[in-house]
Amino acid sequence: MGFGRENFFWHKLHSLTGVIPIGFYMIQHLTLNSFSLAGPSKFNGVIGFFESVPKHLLLVLEIGLLGLPILFHGIYGLFITSRADLDVAKGAYPWRESRMFWLQRWTGVGLFLLLILHVATTTVNAKINGPQVIEWQAWHDKLTSFGYVILIVYMIGIVAAAYHLCYGLWNFCIRWGITVSGHSQRAMQKFSAFAFVAVTLLGWIALFGFLKEPSTGSDDGEAVQVRRELAVPISSP
Repeated sequence: MGFGRENFFWHKLHSLTGVIPIGFYMIQHLTLNSFSLAGPSKFNGVIGFFESVPKHLLLVLEIGLLGLPILFHGIYGLFITSRADLDVAKGAYPWRESRMFWLQRWTGVGLFLLLILHVATTTVNAKINGPQVIEWQAWHDKLTSFGYVILIVYMIGIVAAAYHLCYGLWNFCIRWGITVSGHSQRAMQKFSAFAFVAVTLLGWIALFGFLKEPSTGSDDGEAVQVRRELAVPISSP
């Protein structure tokens, strides 16, 4: 089954993986990252939960449900982009759709490269050096260093990811025959624009949560209380 002869199948699979599981994971990932607003102890609690999952199970989930779909979506996306004739797209679609066509492909290329760097410095780094490299304080130090350059890069990356996902939803609904009429497609386009703003704000809120100076007193007090509660059954006869 070659890519050239079966591009209808591969295009539909590419579209599907962009929504499930990648799109779903992205929303879940940004939502959990927004725990940064609640302070170090709450965010680190999220990290601790995933650390409590059996290593072999977590590895299977990371590779099977995320790694392979992301690799397929990214590599086949590069293949689609290399074959796309943007000049033809300009003539075939209205200006708005032509611009969306162009932005979808170039945000995909940029995101694939940024995602490789992100995974290397977070997931892979944590497996080598321990979870402390992705805890709240590590993110605070990273995002506030180098004159906030890394923060700006992540903010731009979130905008690109939100656009790529939300425009992808519009394209997904057309490709899978969910929106057939012009009216339904225009309605979905409006929903995608709203979703783009919402997802961008969710991601930015998560980033800004790491910029606050931690209120160490309350967090330390909470941590002491947790340790006391855990110690009670241990010391009981």
